[in-house]
Amino acid sequence: MPSQPEPVLLRQLPVIQKVIRDETWLEAERRGCPVSPQDPAVRENVCQVVLRIGRELREKLTAPEAPPATETVRDR
Repeated sequence: MPSQPEPVLLRQLPVIQKVIRDETWLEAERRGCPVSPQDPAVRENVCQVVLRIGRELREKLTAPEAPPATETVRDR
């Protein structure tokens, strides 16, 4: 029987997807050309951001009456 992702993980996904979009855009701006979300620099930056905000994000998403995921992370 396949295991289901934890609810908090599902609530984190929109934030992580936004981080991926943002980091892809930033890397493209740095290079001056389009960049894939799978680019190693983008992946590294996404990992750094997720590690930095992960604890705060989990705490906010597991708190009672948590706001929608897109409103939980402060701008870098």
